[in-house]
Amino acid sequence: MTDFVLQGVGHVDDQLIIAGRHYASRLLVGTGKYRDFAQTAAALDASGTEIVTVAIRRVNLGQDPDQPNLLDFLPKNRYTLLPNTAGCYSADEAIRTLRLARELLDDHRLVKLEVLGDPASLYPNVRETVRAAEVLVGEGFDVMVYTSDDPIVAKELEDIGCCAIMPLASLIGSGMGILNPWNLQLIIERARVPVLVDAGVGTASDATIAMELGCDGVLMNTAIAAAKDPVLMARAMGLAVEAGRAAYHAGRMPKRFYSATPSSPTEGVISAGKPGA
Repeated sequence: MTDFVLQGVGHVDDQLIIAGRHYASRLLVGTGKYRDFAQTAAALDASGTEIVTVAIRRVNLGQDPDQPNLLDFLPKNRYTLLPNTAGCYSADEAIRTLRLARELLDDHRLVKLEVLGDPASLYPNVRETVRAAEVLVGEGFDVMVYTSDDPIVAKELEDIGCCAIMPLASLIGSGMGILNPWNLQLIIERARVPVLVDAGVGTASDATIAMELGCDGVLMNTAIAAAKDPVLMARAMGLAVEAGRAAYHAGRMPKRFYSATPSSPTEGVISAGKPGA
């Protein structure tokens, strides 16, 4: 395993590349729903993440000088911030929100676009998502886009110029895990940009499965923040993503239905002989 770690996972030739920048960690973590900013910071540190998502409409990054500022709790220059449009239900809302993020964060261009269809399911509105993506890419944003697991929509968003496609595993905050691995594999096989599972991860095994399917990364928030011990779960998620990536590179054994194969070779087995011999 040591040689593989040196030559593959964790090495520069296996890093995640988004908008031309290299990242050693393939786990992206959100900053909402924690007890306080101190717990947020501790969970981020335990996860090993390098990209941190921030809901511009819900988290104070300086918009309100009278409230605690998340940036005061994060080590400077350690994380890449990923402003997102959580809570937006139209293309126009999302576009305005990310323009504000660019101003707040000194012309920051890497963003996560999500346009929701309704507050009950939080399922993406793909028509509004496509419309917003066209405008934002045209304005020079590097757009990572949350979308459904529809391979046709994913390809359309890539063709628009989005730098990463982020299909859901299941509904936001549901913890249901990956419900449609076949669609995810179709998206992965056709994509020329990174594909990251976004939404629906509930525990570490879900993250590992996503990586074993060939996803380039996993983004999560609730699975960590809503755990009984968010900091410990954050560490578990970091390990799960690494394990899944290693398994993907290793290549699993073929499944053999209705038959078994001994794990030890049977040739040359020493006979125990007959009783009393």
